[in-house]
Amino acid sequence: MGIRKLRNNIGRKVKFLRLEKGLSQEKLAEYVSMSREHISCIERGKNLANTDTLYRLSQFFDVDIKYFFE
Repeated sequence: MGIRKLRNNIGRKVKFLRLEKGLSQEKLAEYVSMSREHISCIERGKNLANTDTLYRLSQFFDVDIKYFFE
């Protein structure tokens, strides 16, 4: 899997989980101590979330970190 595809895949999953909980990007960013802009870039596949970010998101959404790579 190429890096672009990986970024897009992770972004889609973050957005799916966020919408499933009925959260805005602003609320999610607040809950995981990030900026809304960073969440937006992850969701659009512009930025690849680092392991720290993926860990915080997996904890918040109560999913295994491996979910983002499936």
